[in-house]
Amino acid sequence: ISTNALMEQLRLKYQQRPWTETLKLVYFCMDNHLRKPVSNAPDGLLLSCMEKIERTINAKSMFSVMNTLELLSRQKGLTVHVSPSGTACYITSMMFYVEIQLEKNGDVMDVKLAHFEEAPVVCDDLVQLLRMKNYDAFGKILEDLSNMYQIPGNSKMKAKGYLALQALEKDLYSMSLLDRTQDLNRVTEVLNGKVGHLVPRIGGTPMNIEFYISPYQVLEAELSHGSQVCGTKTVVTVEGTDTLHKLPLSPLIVDPQTGEDSNPAFLQLTDELSMDLPALFVLKFHQPVPMSSSSIEEIQRLTGINDLVSGIQISDLKLAPLYELIVRSTLKEKCSEDLSTNKSCFFVSLPDCPKHCYFINNGSEKSDLTGALVSKIPFTHPKCVPSVIEILRHQVAYNTLISSCVSEKHIKEDDSELLYFEVVPHKNTSFSVFFLHPVKENLACVVIDLITSREVQCHLYLNPQDPTLNSSDDFIARAVKRCMSVPVVMRAVLRNAAKVKADS
Repeated sequence: ISTNALMEQLRLKYQQRPWTETLKLVYFCMDNHLRKPVSNAPDGLLLSCMEKIERTINAKSMFSVMNTLELLSRQKGLTVHVSPSGTACYITSMMFYVEIQLEKNGDVMDVKLAHFEEAPVVCDDLVQLLRMKNYDAFGKILEDLSNMYQIPGNSKMKAKGYLALQALEKDLYSMSLLDRTQDLNRVTEVLNGKVGHLVPRIGGTPMNIEFYISPYQVLEAELSHGSQVCGTKTVVTVEGTDTLHKLPLSPLIVDPQTGEDSNPAFLQLTDELSMDLPALFVLKFHQPVPMSSSSIEEIQRLTGINDLVSGIQISDLKLAPLYELIVRSTLKEKCSEDLSTNKSCFFVSLPDCPKHCYFINNGSEKSDLTGALVSKIPFTHPKCVPSVIEILRHQVAYNTLISSCVSEKHIKEDDSELLYFEVVPHKNTSFSVFFLHPVKENLACVVIDLITSREVQCHLYLNPQDPTLNSSDDFIARAVKRCMSVPVVMRAVLRNAAKVKADS
């Protein structure tokens, strides 16, 4: 049959049908194609482009909104049902469903979420996402809801996992209320609260804990009136495992104020209050956190989970020099790409100061300062969370200091006014910054030892014959705590030295 004859047959077949049916058929065919995984075949690129176009269409009618929701839900492996009236869409799984009510013009009226054997609850966060046509964020929440129930077993076992998560969330919320006063601000709670700044699970958004924020982030928030800069966060959820773990099915805190040192007292984990489940509680990070081997070992001791494969998830399951991991993560964050990890020389520009050039020494091959990129931390009992949060604060604060020396900037021309520094790691969370004495030809050294995320000790070492730099150890320590930036601290030290030189 010729092409012209085939097209004529198609035209005659559909000329009596309304345009809406034809359009629906086109959407259906697109949906069937997009549900197949995009391969390396010649049509793979076309299908990928079709998906992007479909996802970015500005839906202006109830029909187009409904089709977009159907396409998105099926891509997430969920079932979709449309009400007989065509104004309601139900996105369902075995354990939950999302009900979306639409007006005839396609505007979202209401969104409700119902978990297994629970009454539906209105979700304002989902309403706002759909009204803004933010389907990427809505799809991410659908993924989070599905992952919450990725526990081996039948629906009853999955429901027990959800009960365990609810019990954990209630205990963590009780701990977040300890020592809280009415005038406590968010930054203080982030840096000093037992579990940081905790935001309970709302609708489809999981519970999250903000546990560290740098001084520069605080300053940025103060200068940008009405905005809120977010620090480092972790998400609280539950994940399935291949082995059984005893998890609580009801809250374990009786009275948050009955323990010693304002710590809550927990009930014993009896068979009545717990159950062996193929699951673990998890603190999950949006971006993997570089952590030292000693910090990882301490967390394993606290949680009692020592298997790195089924426990703390480490990228490539391989240890590497900690400073190399920090540099790689910092460059990826600043440049939005994974640059070469061999780079160890960085140029930092500061106001009213010559450019700084920092050489970051990863340490010798025999150095024990190794680490790994940690993406999640599993645990089984809520009592270990405050201690884990404190370790995370300490590690992220240390990473902040090292990453302050990392920059994506390059200097091609020869700059005679460059100030050179070398950052050398020590054991645990201490390091040295070597630099040339501004008056003599000898080296000077500042040792920074981060005791905790809130306590730091510093020492300035000079040749006994060299003149003083007019910076006491206490002055340097206060400068570090105030800015958590090595270049800013070194600028302050050299400014004090310049004053002494000018006076003499």
